[in-house]
Amino acid sequence: MSTIYFALPGNEELTNTLAKREQAEVGKAELRYFPDKETYVRVLSDVKQKDVVLVCTLHQPDDKLLPLYFLSQTVKTLGARSVNLIAPYLAYMRQDKVFNEGEGVTSTYFAKLLSGFADSMVTIDPHLHRRSSLAEIYSIPTKVAHAANHISAWIKNNIDKPVLIGPDAESEQWVADVANKAGAHFTVLKKIRHGDHDVEVSVPQVDEYKTYTPVLVDDIISTGRTMIETINHLKKAGMKAPVCIGVHAVFAGNAYYDIQQAGAASIITCNTIPHLSNQIDISDLLKIEFL
Repeated sequence: MSTIYFALPGNEELTNTLAKREQAEVGKAELRYFPDKETYVRVLSDVKQKDVVLVCTLHQPDDKLLPLYFLSQTVKTLGARSVNLIAPYLAYMRQDKVFNEGEGVTSTYFAKLLSGFADSMVTIDPHLHRRSSLAEIYSIPTKVAHAANHISAWIKNNIDKPVLIGPDAESEQWVADVANKAGAHFTVLKKIRHGDHDVEVSVPQVDEYKTYTPVLVDDIISTGRTMIETINHLKKAGMKAPVCIGVHAVFAGNAYYDIQQAGAASIITCNTIPHLSNQIDISDLLKIEFL
């Protein structure tokens, strides 16, 4: 059996990298919108008895889900042996319980949707807070890869005297792992979230780190409020301008520029979501192991 990769729009560069590494074919498909905004899909490559790999990072997922679903069903109709999903960023993981009466647990619903048309999935550092694994909500084989080693290597190679700063207690184990592999010190903030755009942060005693370069590390940079609040506290504490590192460059609204304006020395992300801040390549982690 042979393997063929298809890029959903915006994922072409990563798809070409992955296919080249696996010495696999890059499939051709036409995906566009009709004038009424309905999705048109046409597969131009032969997929019969081939293992199909769809590459689609799932930030802003609502616009991506139908094209992804239609493409998966089309290749199956054309005789594909299997349909596998590489989703470097996996959406709908934060709503993992009912916080307020009447809410839906959308992470579970989204998992059911993806499990219904993909035969396997690979992703990087999904937001697993109240769950121990994706297997709790996904009914297909899944692989979770971690960017910690790649981030540690980047820090070790690019920053002198770093001190890693985690955004909250939830991040402590992850930040400690990155810091240990980078041979760096670390500390963790105390964070109280009052709302989507209202985050209160307290910074522990930082006097001993005045000569260090602060490195703010988080899995997802979304609104950027936590990093901005932290930058402001570090300024007041007399510390150097921090390097801000995130695995997933969500950057809702003007978050990227807001973090810059707040005083970040630089903003670095992994290439799980295409963005001008991508400097840490994690493509070697995205390997389908179920074929």
